[in-house]
Amino acid sequence: MLAGDRGLTAAEVAERVEAGAVNEAKRHTSRPLSAILRANFFTPLNAVIAVLAAIAIGFTAVEEGFLEGLKQGLFAGVIIANIAIGTIQELRAKRTLDKLSLMNRSNAKVLRDGEVQEIDPARIVRDDLVYVEPGDRIVVDGPVVESRNLEIDESLLTGEADPVAKAPGDEVRSGSFAVAGTGLFRAEQIGADSYAAKLVEEASKFALARSELREGINRFIKLINWLIVPIALLLIISQLADAANWRQIIVRTVAGIVPMIPEGLVLLTSVAFAVGVIRLGARHVLVQELPAIEGLARTDVLCLDKTGTLTEGGMDVDEIRPINGSDNAAVWVALAALRAADDSPNPTMQAVAAHLEERGVADPSWRVIDVMPFSSARKWSGTRFTDNGTWLLGAPDILLEHGDPVALEADVLAAQGLRVLALVTAESASTTGGVTGVKPQALVVLRQRLRGTAAATLAYFKEQGVKVKIISGDSPAAVGAVAAQLGVDGAADTVDARRLPEDPEELADLLERATIFGRVKPHQKQAFVKALQSRGHTVAMTGDGVNDVLALKDADLGIAMGSGSAAARSVAQVVLLDDEFATLPHVVDEGRRVLGNIGRVSNLFLTKTVYAISLALFIAVGAISAWMLGNDPLPYPFLPIHQSLINLFTIGLPAFFLALAPTFERAKPNFVRRVLKFAIPAGICCAVPTFIVYLLSLAHDGTDSQLPQTTAAITLFCLALTALAIVARPYVWWKFLLVGVCAASFVAVVSIPPLADFYELELPGVWNTTVAAIGVGSGVAALLFWLVVRPKHLKD
Repeated sequence: MLAGDRGLTAAEVAERVEAGAVNEAKRHTSRPLSAILRANFFTPLNAVIAVLAAIAIGFTAVEEGFLEGLKQGLFAGVIIANIAIGTIQELRAKRTLDKLSLMNRSNAKVLRDGEVQEIDPARIVRDDLVYVEPGDRIVVDGPVVESRNLEIDESLLTGEADPVAKAPGDEVRSGSFAVAGTGLFRAEQIGADSYAAKLVEEASKFALARSELREGINRFIKLINWLIVPIALLLIISQLADAANWRQIIVRTVAGIVPMIPEGLVLLTSVAFAVGVIRLGARHVLVQELPAIEGLARTDVLCLDKTGTLTEGGMDVDEIRPINGSDNAAVWVALAALRAADDSPNPTMQAVAAHLEERGVADPSWRVIDVMPFSSARKWSGTRFTDNGTWLLGAPDILLEHGDPVALEADVLAAQGLRVLALVTAESASTTGGVTGVKPQALVVLRQRLRGTAAATLAYFKEQGVKVKIISGDSPAAVGAVAAQLGVDGAADTVDARRLPEDPEELADLLERATIFGRVKPHQKQAFVKALQSRGHTVAMTGDGVNDVLALKDADLGIAMGSGSAAARSVAQVVLLDDEFATLPHVVDEGRRVLGNIGRVSNLFLTKTVYAISLALFIAVGAISAWMLGNDPLPYPFLPIHQSLINLFTIGLPAFFLALAPTFERAKPNFVRRVLKFAIPAGICCAVPTFIVYLLSLAHDGTDSQLPQTTAAITLFCLALTALAIVARPYVWWKFLLVGVCAASFVAVVSIPPLADFYELELPGVWNTTVAAIGVGSGVAALLFWLVVRPKHLKD
């Protein structure tokens, strides 16, 4: 710390808080309550349904009374359901996200009253001295006042991959992070005045980022919006021939428009995502962007950083092996001196310190001239002492000459899955000029702790067809040995990243073939992600250190460990708060549940839209043709209450259960195309028989009878139920029960006189039942023909 500088006093801090000079840039992991209510109440679909309900209620009430009007407006109950269910589920998800975000929050370290204190970043005040060490995010801006080889990665701000050395007086900016050394800087630009306040906030913000699922649904809604207006106008015009019953015409027109609107699809999508957040939250998984739930389900390549992912945090020293001729005591003392000089020891140095403490090796108090902190790019750290020379600790293949017997000995140990570091002396060394005059003194052999669940998790991804790429800064032999212990294919064929091709195409070719990569530098991890993406892969990346940040940011899905650096957690879409790699299959399963189930309910809702549009067109064309030929008017076959009944038991209730059901189907691409391939033919197969049955029944029973609309309603219900039965596959007991209950409920409505009267239906006779059965049979046959016989390239 700066001599004589003790930071702000408590009184000075209180004075700045009173003046409002506080870092007010806050993170939001979920939308505020007002935004949730606004998003659920005030939607275009809710507005359309409300207007149509008002029309149906008003025009029916004028002739038949207010209660009859309310009956025809029952379909507006979907607005209440949308608002209630959507709001409740999103509030539950908000509570889960907010709770988990507290666990994931990284404190800042400030010097106050001569002591380093950990505080919430929002409590930093202007002129605070902020202490940083490797892995810390810079959350406010200001000049460096003390630097002990401090290096800052500003790649997220400037795009430059190389760390920038910071000396006193140099500026550091929010959005960057420390990768080496330690330092103090003065907080000058705080809150909204900081250079990248929004960047830090956006990293963990409740966001609806790019999602194929949401984009597909939005495309459906836009298409339907374009179709509804002209078709509704055409339907209204076609019904004007029966001007004497204009009020009923308007009500029936509403009945024709309502089923065109996929009113519950957006709701169920939001509910499925929200429930996914809650379920994953129970497994200590923080989803910082909702579409991340579907991201891993679509992933076909998973890049794993070995340290912290396949291995547990921390290491144990297996042995310290002096080189022949080296003084054993001097080696131990030198290691103790290196540890004492290191302000921010990494896990390796922490393991060495624990080993030395167990053996009672004390700090020799060597006088320090210069400290060279560890950097993942250099792969070594060291200290220059006044009377004891320069000592370095790092990767043997970096510090030692190729072919050196000590380096070969280190390779043999690494091939056994051990992590090996070389302790050397050097004539000179610097972070910029390299190392000269190296003399090996000892090998420090560490044993990494493999995660007990890693092998089973890797086997899961192999079974699911997800390619795994293990990339690490360790030596290729060490990475390959760990991979072999975990049963990874290709573990014997490792690649040294120092000899990777520069050409992106050649790199992509190599990545397609190889699995295990060692001595990978941070910018190379980023290049790996981009190369794989260039070949059409959806890439997920796991990591925990500052050297993983660039790759985590560019991956389609970044996954950070909860105990990892603050910088890694801030850019990842998913954080495993308990560091459990075995949780990833559950993330996959949750993503598949969302994708598979929303695909199913989309099939249902779009089938309804297609048959509603088709029926409206058929009726409009038929009515206009009848008017031109001087025949009787052709009224729309249904009232709003009929549509409410059919939609309730073929879409409303079933879709809610299907949207939340467990499923383990693999994610499929081309969401929009797959849904339309089912919905268009299924909708037409529902509409055509219904229209024909309606015309036949109308000719047989006349317009004054309820039998034509009853016969048409039975036909449409049976065909829509068939579509539901097809969509519900694969079957389990509760799906049979669901379809059966829906069918029985509709039969009960038609069969029980009070219910039939309420829904304005009439128990059909033999003739109507026969016509309906023929219509249903033909529609089902056509639909099955499409599903079974159509060309293979047209199938899902």
